[in-house]
Amino acid sequence: MLQVQNISKTFGRLQVLDAVSISADAGQVVAIIGPNGSGKTTLIKCILGLVRPDIGTIAFRDTTVNTDPSYRRYFGYMPQIGRYPDNMLVGQLFNMMRDLRRNDATQPDEELLEAFRLADIFHKPMRTLSGGTRQKVSAALAFLFQPQVLILDEPTAGLDPLSAEILKEKVLRGKQNNRLFLITSHIMSDLDELATHILYLVEGRVVFFKPLPELKAETGQERLGRAIAHLMQKFNH
Repeated sequence: MLQVQNISKTFGRLQVLDAVSISADAGQVVAIIGPNGSGKTTLIKCILGLVRPDIGTIAFRDTTVNTDPSYRRYFGYMPQIGRYPDNMLVGQLFNMMRDLRRNDATQPDEELLEAFRLADIFHKPMRTLSGGTRQKVSAALAFLFQPQVLILDEPTAGLDPLSAEILKEKVLRGKQNNRLFLITSHIMSDLDELATHILYLVEGRVVFFKPLPELKAETGQERLGRAIAHLMQKFNH
C-alpha cells in the first residue's frame, strides 16, 4: 500500500533522513520510534507531501506521490500540536472541512466527534480550547472522511484517560477494517497495545523495522520498552 524507497533529506548541512526505506500494508499499525531528532517528523512530512525528499521515492498504491497530490484524500493526519485559526469557532472548522470535501462521496465518520461531545463546544473559538480538547478536535478531523491511511503524531498526549482509551479503541477497529496507521508516541504502553510493526530511527537511519512479536521473541522481553532497550544495548556494543 505505502512504499518508501531510499529517501534522504538534508536541511543545510544537517542530514535528517538517510536512505530510509519501509513498506507498509493495510491492516498494519506501524509505530515510528526514536530519540528526539531522529527524523520521525520529517519522515511523516515527506509521506504527507509537506516536505520533498532530496532523493528517493514515496509511492501509495504504486503511484509516486510527488507526481500526483490527489493521493492525500486517502490520508488522515493528526498532528502533535493542532494549529487552527484562533477566532474560528469549532463548528466552523468542521463545516469548512466538510465544504472542502463536498465532492467526496464518502459518508463522514462522526464517531469521535460524538464520543468526545464536540458538538457541545461548536460555539467556542479555537483559541479558548485546552490542549487536550484541541487533540480531540484533531482526532475527530483525522478520521472524519474515513481515510485508508492515518498518520497520528503523539495522539494520546494531553488526552484524559477515558478519551485516550476511546481513541485507542478507534485505532484497533480501524486496523481490523484494513486501514494502515503510522503512529509516533513516547508512550510505550500505548504502542504495545496498538502496534503490529516497529520502525526505529536513529539520526535519520533505520536501525530496524520488524513485526512487534518478532522483536519481543528476539529479545525475550514482553514489554515493548524493554525490548527496544535490550536491542539497542546489543547495537551499542
